[in-house]
Amino acid sequence: MGAFEGRKLIAVGGSSGMGRQSAEDVVAAGGSAVIIGRNPARVEDTVDALSQRGKAWGITADLADRAVVKRVQDLLASEHADATLLVNSAGFFIPKSYLDYDDADYDSYLELARSAFFLTQTVTRGMIAAGGGAIVNIGSMWAHQAIAATPATGYSMGKAALHALTHNLAMELAVHKIRVNAVAPAVVATPLYEGFIPQDQLESTLATFDSFHPLGRVGTPQDIASAVTYLLSEEASWVTGAILNVDGGVMAGRN
Repeated sequence: MGAFEGRKLIAVGGSSGMGRQSAEDVVAAGGSAVIIGRNPARVEDTVDALSQRGKAWGITADLADRAVVKRVQDLLASEHADATLLVNSAGFFIPKSYLDYDDADYDSYLELARSAFFLTQTVTRGMIAAGGGAIVNIGSMWAHQAIAATPATGYSMGKAALHALTHNLAMELAVHKIRVNAVAPAVVATPLYEGFIPQDQLESTLATFDSFHPLGRVGTPQDIASAVTYLLSEEASWVTGAILNVDGGVMAGRN
């Protein structure tokens, strides 16, 4: 029997990168997964791949649209209230100087944080009815520390909010046997960077960050997913409110 036998995961931002790998690992270990993503083709591809191993459902949604978020909440409450696992991995990165930010840039991060807040609330209500559950938020090293070479004011604020949400929910939901943790990666090779790095330059550009990490390389989605599935599993049954640095040693010190 797999570690997640009979358990359903809601993977917000689960159609690529760390979220997708986490969903793949849960399904491979006997669970099922609901994939929420913005890109219809990626959602469909992820669901097709997961369906080769177990049950999977897809929801295409622009989480910057409050009306869409509400529809997703309603769908989760009506069709997936039995989910006892949640991963919040939706994210994007705007590589802008603080002085170049405009209202739209700021609001985009604000809306993403809002969607995580209320989607988590919806899933949590189902967990309470089920007698417990586990939530893992994908935070960031950038919520801990600013890096001058990569201006990320809005991104860092959003991830810091997610870390704060993790701590607060861990306290509030412990009485319901719901554990809430987060992982804080450094640079990970995911589609996050495709919006501003040309596809043919992505691998070589990310490789320039290898030496930024004491362990000498950027992370992979599997590096992060392994930590996520640990925190979701019963092996972490006495772990809640933790922000786990999965960052190649960056927060310990850099070369």
